[in-house]
Amino acid sequence: MTDLARPRRSALYMPASNAKAVEKARTLDADVIILDLEDAVAPEMKIAAREAAVTAVKAGGFGPREIVIRTNGLDTPWGADDLKAAAEAGPDAVLVPKVNDAADVHAYDAALHAAPIHTRLWTMIETARAAFHLWEIGEAARTTRLSAWVMGVNDLAKEMRARQTPDREAFLPILSLAVAAARGHGLAILDGVHNDIEDLLALEAVCGQAVDFGFDGKTLIHPKHLEICNRVFSPSDDEIAWGRAVIAAFAAPENAGKGALRVEGKMAERLHLVQAERLVAVSEAIAAKTAG
Repeated sequence: MTDLARPRRSALYMPASNAKAVEKARTLDADVIILDLEDAVAPEMKIAAREAAVTAVKAGGFGPREIVIRTNGLDTPWGADDLKAAAEAGPDAVLVPKVNDAADVHAYDAALHAAPIHTRLWTMIETARAAFHLWEIGEAARTTRLSAWVMGVNDLAKEMRARQTPDREAFLPILSLAVAAARGHGLAILDGVHNDIEDLLALEAVCGQAVDFGFDGKTLIHPKHLEICNRVFSPSDDEIAWGRAVIAAFAAPENAGKGALRVEGKMAERLHLVQAERLVAVSEAIAAKTAG
């Protein structure tokens, strides 16, 4: 399974300082668990949260879930020690906040020099400055561990002094450009959180919007959001059937060398074959995860 075919429909933030929450994370139907040392942890709990996150990663028991530690920034009193500890723990990825440009990516990458090779670097896209350096930030993936972005719409709203309306109108240009820049550099990209824990209809709508934009999944702040998020970001039965039909059509000997085919009454080109192969790979990974 390639990195981009790995399901990341739901990425649940869990405060690393909350032992019960971390233990519960081992049983939840989330594709990604983010052990948070930053926003979800009070200053007086930062050191304890760091130690708890390291212990949890080393203890394992998260099954097929991807495990990520979100650290504090290098410009904070805790950032450097967070990154050193995270590198030692060796999670699947380390998520870092408020990256503004490529120089920030390289600084965080250097701070993770001692981490195992499998530990990737994920960055938050959550500042006004980052919005104007998206291509440059993505390009840093060529020489660093960078493999994914996570949108931080709450911080963007704060910096922009923008209202967070249900349609997220103020952020549509940034969301769209972020997806384009991520794809241009082969990065995974996750949408930001939905703040209203109880409004599940609004959550479903915004998940659908994120699928339309091309996001791989969504970050979440509460387990009750998992079912909707996983369902909306999963390929539908019709999409899977179409994908398999496209793959089969291009694999047929009589279609060898053809660049475009008619499949079930629709035009399918080689670019659709690439999309179909990824969609089927994701669906198979989801099925294997469910069966496991």
